[in-house]
Amino acid sequence: MDEKINQKKYYNIEEDLRKLIFADTSRAGDKLPSENVLAARYNVSRQTIRKALEALEHEGLIYAVHGSGRYISERLAHRKASKNIAIVLTYLSDYIFPKVISGIDSVLSEQGYSIILKHTNNSRSGEIRCLEELLTKDIDGIIIEPSKSNMYLKHRNLFERLEEFEIPYLFIQGHYEAMQDKVHILMNDEKGTYLLTRHLIETGHKNIYGIFKSDDSQGQDRHKGYARALSEAGMIYDPDKVIWYYTEDRRVHPYTSLKNRILEKKPMDAVVCYNDQIAVHAIRAIEETGLRVPDDISVTGYDNSGYASIAGLQLTTIVHPQERLGEIAAETLLKMIRQEEVTPRVIIEPELIIGNSCVSRYI
Repeated sequence: MDEKINQKKYYNIEEDLRKLIFADTSRAGDKLPSENVLAARYNVSRQTIRKALEALEHEGLIYAVHGSGRYISERLAHRKASKNIAIVLTYLSDYIFPKVISGIDSVLSEQGYSIILKHTNNSRSGEIRCLEELLTKDIDGIIIEPSKSNMYLKHRNLFERLEEFEIPYLFIQGHYEAMQDKVHILMNDEKGTYLLTRHLIETGHKNIYGIFKSDDSQGQDRHKGYARALSEAGMIYDPDKVIWYYTEDRRVHPYTSLKNRILEKKPMDAVVCYNDQIAVHAIRAIEETGLRVPDDISVTGYDNSGYASIAGLQLTTIVHPQERLGEIAAETLLKMIRQEEVTPRVIIEPELIIGNSCVSRYI
């Protein structure tokens, strides 16, 4: 038990010191409090303090001067013309992300740049860790997909530090409400789901459910498109027909919630899904209740990913120009590095693809 308590204290101390290093008032070369002062402040031994400081030294955030103390590393001061670009995405190895990375790399490598890949697992703490680490490296710019972009932004100071070091950055596939003025490359997600929902309405669907992600701006925008299509058609928006989920429960909650509604005999003839991955879970839930897609319930996806083809089904979905998105992001960032004028908000218009996962309800 004591060992667990000590590990927690050590972790908390390390995190506190990390926040001090990256605080707005801290600068490269500033001296940290002594081991004795920190030990008294946290009511722990100097050995525990030393362990936390050594971890920060190992990361290159601080350095020791014999007989003098520890200082915030000069590595936090940006050195230009490194020819390195950082890419921070929520995930790297699955879904649409490899093609996005390929598009970015095709532009940057042609201009002699190397890329540093980071991923956050769509975690705010993961994003903070990535940015803190990148602030210690020699980079010329950052392309970042924000994590849980619909949540309140608590680490804006790290973006301000990037600006202080004159490191240009831009956002793709999401936006923070508090940073609307920064450069964004986005899909018109509201219009995309509007097109999907309108297609279902035009083919005679009356009881259209929606499954949306609540902790990112894409989910909110796609929900808006769903609601707008219903409103324009004079159909009542029913919140009980909307299933919200979070990143952490994306593999379970959409599937179980939809399945339960079907088993409860809720009227349902279509489901608009946040993306193609969620559509796969929805189809599984439907089929496990003994119903069929699209004969009993139509299903739409979003992104036209590898998931869009499922055991003979071709999803009705929205084209996501993954490689082109990456190319636009890279081209825009290079202009920012050269201090050229850029369009602060690039919106990519959606294209509807009609597959066989939906059927007309008109008799």
